[in-house]
Amino acid sequence: SPSLPTSIPLTTVKEYDFIIVGSGPAGCVLANRLSENPNWKILLLEAGGLETIAHDVPLITAYLQSTASNWGYTTEPEPGVCWGMNDQRCAFPRGKVLGGTSSINYMIYNRGNRRDFDRWAQEGNYGWSYADVLPYFKKSERSMLKGLENSPYHNRRGNLNVEYVPYRTPSVRAFIKGARQLGYRKVDYNGESQVGTSFVQANTFRGVRHSAASAFLRPIMKTRTNLKILIQTRVTKILIDPETKVAYGVEYVRNKKTRQAFATREVIVSAGTFNSPQLLMLSGVGPEDHLRELDIPVLENLPVGKTMYDHMSHAGLVFLVNTTGYTVYTNRINLFHIKQYLVGRGPFTMIGGVEALTFYKSPNSRDPPDWPDAEIITLGGSLASDEGTGVARGMNIRKDIYDAVFKPLETLPTDHWSAFIMQFRPKSYGQIRLQDKNPFHWPKFYPNYFQHEEDLEILLEATKETIRIAQTPAMRAIGTRIWDAPLPNCAHLHFGTDNYWRCSIRTLSATLHHQVSTCRMGPTWDRSTVVDPELRVHGIRRLRVADNSIIPHPITGHTNAVSFMIGEKCADMIKADWANGKMQKTRITFT
Repeated sequence: SPSLPTSIPLTTVKEYDFIIVGSGPAGCVLANRLSENPNWKILLLEAGGLETIAHDVPLITAYLQSTASNWGYTTEPEPGVCWGMNDQRCAFPRGKVLGGTSSINYMIYNRGNRRDFDRWAQEGNYGWSYADVLPYFKKSERSMLKGLENSPYHNRRGNLNVEYVPYRTPSVRAFIKGARQLGYRKVDYNGESQVGTSFVQANTFRGVRHSAASAFLRPIMKTRTNLKILIQTRVTKILIDPETKVAYGVEYVRNKKTRQAFATREVIVSAGTFNSPQLLMLSGVGPEDHLRELDIPVLENLPVGKTMYDHMSHAGLVFLVNTTGYTVYTNRINLFHIKQYLVGRGPFTMIGGVEALTFYKSPNSRDPPDWPDAEIITLGGSLASDEGTGVARGMNIRKDIYDAVFKPLETLPTDHWSAFIMQFRPKSYGQIRLQDKNPFHWPKFYPNYFQHEEDLEILLEATKETIRIAQTPAMRAIGTRIWDAPLPNCAHLHFGTDNYWRCSIRTLSATLHHQVSTCRMGPTWDRSTVVDPELRVHGIRRLRVADNSIIPHPITGHTNAVSFMIGEKCADMIKADWANGKMQKTRITFT
């Protein structure tokens, strides 16, 4: 049992069994599950503050991305992508608040495809097959999905609420009907099969956001005296003994003072796909050449940040319909809508306007037929619904682009709806690098979108599929027609042609918070990985990473649900390791 090398005076010692860095879904789950043992002292550290009433209201989600609850990251400019964004930088929203990104995201609950997890297991990640992880998805879930009460894929007694959004526009009802007319089955996409169409399942509770903090921290804050939570606390370094390579604590800044906290059992980094690799590299765990050029002492040469996958999306499809009064405009909200929200109904319960998900299979795909390539996300409005003050700003869209395409929609007498098209398993991937060794400086993000042309072509085919659904009898019955205002930089191309849509995809490039793989999980012999299948950092003892950064490949779904699952599974692995004295605590000695 190694001792801690430190000369900190005894009077300042802060000692815990486990220190968790980051309060996103995985971090909140770990704090809850580990503190179930009254003999363990847990410290949870979060850089941001507390949620407010504004975080609770699903409809106004987009505005949260322009607040202090978002780290505010953007990508480095790259050719062929983000043409419509200020400085050609795509926005990379990431939660900086208790609850992490689950407190500012769009609350979509989509676990992924069973083949995603079976692929992980086949590559040497024992214990991560679909059969292995399904119980952990279910453990977190409190399903209130009508019609699925007896489904073996759902649980009604967990912490995290899942329900259908109670408010639905005529447009989404017609879209679901139209998709079925085109051959799509109505499915539970978190059940037996994904391919099909469905109203969206959301992490809301009676129309109110149900974040990781709401589900896993609020119920225990006053009763678990062995759990200490520090907000507005920035962890700047993991303390690792350079001789024994044992992680024994963290250094953090709070109230402008630098302090240290010590872990006698483990340090668990759950700071997310961006901040977890940043913290590892600042602590000397990362690519040797990169750390040396920044004059950071190298403790372990690992490919931290070398791989970053993302789900690139196309936000350029808008359709007009003949109905009136259903498209949600923030400037048309009235007292009646507020009264509806207070009883769990009305447009305020819409998760940023998202209403349905449809899973598309490309005709040229070489993958099995039950493994979709793209997702059509149907929204009961558009970027014009908040007059450019929410979604467009959060996406960093240029004013001239907004004014040319979306602003005219603000004054139309009839309704409209839109679709975001998201690719699931891109071949292109990027990386994260440190800007310098100052922990308060942003990392640099190089996503390398569309390095493989096939990625763009899948978005093109799914875009055209959405238009085909919009032309079905069900959609024509409400007068659906495409909004054909051209993007200024694509106006030289004939609207609606393949080349026009390719230009539109490169212009209105949108990311939906799904970056993964920066601390990839895999067996020790896989030199592209950072943590083993038990989430232990290769070469460093008593240090784990538990968040979406460990996901080896982009999943066929949204990443919020997976982060909860990772937290649940990691908690059980930690409990098993420390059961019956299998591992010994680190002795803390002082000089």
